Amino acid sequence: MACAASAAVATVGLAVSPASAAPAKSAAATQVKPGDVCTAADLGTRRPYVKTTEVTPEITHFKGWYVTQGTTGYQSVTTSTQTTISVSVGLNGNVQGSFAVETLGTVGASLGLNVQVNYSSTSSESNTVTWNFSRPGYYGVYKGTKKVTGTYGSLNCNRVQQGSGGWALKWIEGPGSGSFTTYTTLEEGAVRCEDTVPANSIMAKAKGLLDCGSPAARAEHPAGAVAPTAKQMQDRLVQRPAPTSGMSAGQPKVTGRSAQAALNCEPGVYKIDVPGKPLNWSAPLLANDGIRLRVSSFFSAHLDNWRLCNVTENNGVLEASLWNWGNGGCATIPANIANQEQAYLTTATCGEDDLQRFYIYRDVPGSSKIGVQNKYTGSMMGYDRYADGELIRQYSSGRQDGTGTYTLTGV
Repeated sequence: MACAASAAVATVGLAVSPASAAPAKSAAATQVKPGDVCTAADLGTRRPYVKTTEVTPEITHFKGWYVTQGTTGYQSVTTSTQTTISVSVGLNGNVQGSFAVETLGTVGASLGLNVQVNYSSTSSESNTVTWNFSRPGYYGVYKGTKKVTGTYGSLNCNRVQQGSGGWALKWIEGPGSGSFTTYTTLEEGAVRCEDTVPANSIMAKAKGLLDCGSPAARAEHPAGAVAPTAKQMQDRLVQRPAPTSGMSAGQPKVTGRSAQAALNCEPGVYKIDVPGKPLNWSAPLLANDGIRLRVSSFFSAHLDNWRLCNVTENNGVLEASLWNWGNGGCATIPANIANQEQAYLTTATCGEDDLQRFYIYRDVPGSSKIGVQNKYTGSMMGYDRYADGELIRQYSSGRQDGTGTYTLTGV
């Protein structure tokens, strides 16, 4: 029917500077896998899973430093920025929302490392290291960390038909995937060419950067700073981070909007309500307001009635526009706040826009329970508390207490 609208321990003294890294949790407690069993309360949630990881030592600050006889002991060395590492999930160069934080927490748990789980970056400014130089020689004074990169996927709970013909709720790979970058606790120290260091350690990376075979490393120098070698300068240029922008990886671009899109709506009319409770989604009466939980009544004027339009199905997951019978608009996340956690859901003129498209995850046949996910942002629809007038909002991981599970009730 048509409707309108690894921190290595070095063999010489190594100081570790504190940093706000999250303690690794049990991987088994945090990570779910495709095919694991879920429950109806999970229909409105979304979980990350780690596909690949790579851990590499990186030097963030470095200075060649020469110590002569008589100048040993504690000295403060101002190092130069070698590279800057920023924490990110996806392509937006930041960490926003619970899904991104959970992704990084899962990375740390799977590797047994303490990694940054909130947005931060290593300093891009000169940085001072105070060190006790016990012997004369040519040193590389450094700060460094383990850089952790990789890829992740997104899991949603949905019904899956078994080989026997029956049905079960399981975690399936849903839309949304991308890459991540984080790092472990920052370390600082000093290393000489003569020192023996663990392979693949931060100190080994610094020793390699010291460029022990170069004339600068073999020459006698006055006490203090040594000019950067060609290798050190080249390494700095190679490691300069490229700027990032845009939405998280796995999120499609908004397509061009039309003033009014012709919709092919299914004949059924539904309430999207809270299971076993009287409140349900009701479209806004006023402009700039949002979809709220309301009690249906004679005066609802069909604002609590919804149709599924332009419906497609892929691997058992429905994709649809949600057209409101009462105001003729389509449910959407406002474009100007779409990147925000807890942005509210509203209605707007129906258009060809992924902000108006939703994935619907269903319980096993016989149950009308569903979870709803915005196609563009990847976030699940939920509410902060069960109360009349409460806004429906987006949560990147959904609401873990089950408040993102609704019932699609025919009227």
